[in-house]
Order: sequence, then structure tokens, then C-alpha cells
Amino acid sequence: MVSAFFLFCGCVEQANVAVVEKWGRFLRLAEPGLHFFNPFAGELVAGTLSTRVQSLDVKVETKTKDNVFVQLICTIQYRVVKENADDAFYELQNPQQQIQSYVFDVVRAIVPRMELDSLFEQKNDVAKAVLEELEKVMSDYGYSIEHILMVDIIPDAAVRRAMNDINAAQRLQLASVYKGEAEKIHLVKKAEGEAEAKYLSGVGIAKQRQAITDGLRENILNFSHSVSGTSAKEVMDLIMVTQYFDTIKELGDNSKTTTVFIPHGPGHVKDIGDQIRTGMMEASSSGL
Repeated sequence: MVSAFFLFCGCVEQANVAVVEKWGRFLRLAEPGLHFFNPFAGELVAGTLSTRVQSLDVKVETKTKDNVFVQLICTIQYRVVKENADDAFYELQNPQQQIQSYVFDVVRAIVPRMELDSLFEQKNDVAKAVLEELEKVMSDYGYSIEHILMVDIIPDAAVRRAMNDINAAQRLQLASVYKGEAEKIHLVKKAEGEAEAKYLSGVGIAKQRQAITDGLRENILNFSHSVSGTSAKEVMDLIMVTQYFDTIKELGDNSKTTTVFIPHGPGHVKDIGDQIRTGMMEASSSGL
């Protein structure tokens, strides 16, 4: 902006540059500050340009290699080069339109060679290509391209929904894999625990039977020494009958028992006694 104090002087504001003409031809650039002009010699201020960084948003719609229509939103930050402000003033009537046209040209030349996933991954490469092209072109017109930001990539709404569905399905699949692994580990550990429990139960039962066998052996020996003329077999039969009746008594005392002896009868105690004696003999032989 130029503020005129009186007929022969004017003030150019900060961050601006004025274009001074003489008789309709470019004469010089006036930087911020106070300047004197001679209107009688044909000098006048033709216009001013701002040297601040300006921003332009450009929305480009194009198609990727895998036939997906996308919208790319680019933000171009540019400024007038102070030393070449006369080129910017005289060469371009609409610099924003010029910048937008070159962005369209570069983006629509690069993106169709890329698939959608690659476009998301390499959006900075697209921005770099646009920057290089604009720098070469706009520098001739007195403009400097400061930065280009690829702000957003917006696929078609149906494609976005499909991408979200694919992502959700992949995560569900991964969750199923982890869940299956967890169940597998649970079953393996459960099986290992059951095997260990059965092993320890077997060891306990074996020790219990060994203790019973040792106790019966000791009782038979003590009874044989106390009562003369009795054999080990007779003592064993007596112990078995006694234990048989004790067991019958315990079963009768419990009303909820489901234990049944088949065949049942005192005469079968002899068979049970024979089996126990056989077990005791095998235990004794294994102990030797």
C-alpha cells in the first residue's frame, strides 16, 4: 500500500513493494519507506505487491492405477521475490490460477501411475514432484514456492467403506489367531496338569497299597507269634473277614452310597483273600 502525503511523495508500507512507472513504462521498484515522485515528469505508482508468504489450497480429483478416484488437497505456500517484483506484476495477471493449473498437470501425471496404497505411503514424493515443477516455472514470473503440503487424500466414499471393512476383517482374523493360540496353550497346560495329577495320584495309590501290604504283613506276623499253631493263611482269612464286615457296616451307615459288590456274599471273601495274598507275594518279591 502507498500512502500519499502530498503531491510529490508517498510511503510504501512494510512487507510491500511498489512498482513505479514513468510515462507508462516500468521505472523502478520502491521498497518500504518514504519515496519522492515527480508527477510532472510522468512518474507514478502503478501498483503494489505484498511480499508476505501466501497460501493457496488446491483440490485435485484424479484416478489411481487401480482405478480408484481420489481427491488430493494440496496447500501451496508462495511469495513474491522482492528483487523480481516487476516480473510478478507485469507477467502474470492471475498467479493463483497459474499455480493451480500446474498442480493439476503434475498430480494428474503422477498419481495414475500409483496404486492407492502406494499413494498414501508416497504422498510426500508427489508433493516433492509438484514443488520441483512449480519452482522451475514460477521463478521465471518472480514467485518463490516455499512449501507444498499434501494435506489430505480422500478416496471415494464406497472405497473408504471397503477399506474400513478390510481393516476390520484383518483385525478380527488376527484376534481369532491370538484367541486360538490362547485356547491351545490353555488346553496344553490343562492336559499337562491332568497328566501330572494322574501321575501323582498313581504314585499316591501305589504308596497307599504298599503301606496296606506292609501293615497286613506286620499284623499277620504279630498274630502268628501271639497265637501258636496258626498259619499265615488262617490269620489272613480272619483279617479279610473282619475287614469285609467293617466295609458292609460302613456301607450300611451311609444312605447315599452307590457301591455294590457283585458277586456278594461271605463265601467270596476267600477269593478276595487269595487275590490279596497274591498281591502281597508280588510286593514282597519286588521289594527283594
